[in-house]
Amino acid sequence: MLSNKNDPSCHFERSEKSISNKKTWDRWELIAIYFLQKKWYKIIDSNYKISGGEVDIIANFNWKTIFIEVKYRKNLSHGIPEESLSKTKKKNILKVIKYYILKNKIKEEDIRFEFIAITEVNEKAKINHFKDVEL
Repeated sequence: MLSNKNDPSCHFERSEKSISNKKTWDRWELIAIYFLQKKWYKIIDSNYKISGGEVDIIANFNWKTIFIEVKYRKNLSHGIPEESLSKTKKKNILKVIKYYILKNKIKEEDIRFEFIAITEVNEKAKINHFKDVEL
């Protein structure tokens, strides 16, 4: 379990077996979740999918619902993670966000989109967190 011991409401659980069976990318998603929890984000969901789209992480922070895309690059030979957020990907994420806020009766002014770019440097995660990203 990843948790912030100072805030019992701030936790995200996955069994050790499910973690070990997930693809490598999920390791980085869990690192992003832990990173957010250390900043007092409350994780609501991960890998939230509808037909034609997915949002990696949904969280609450400062009375806002935050939708977060996570991108990982082991090296920069394929570009930096920030470059992977294409127009098509943004369109699909926006579709998921619209569905989610309609389903959960959330006002547009109470949401935000963020992007977490993770690169591996000397076997350690380098995390860049972009807030208020425009879709």
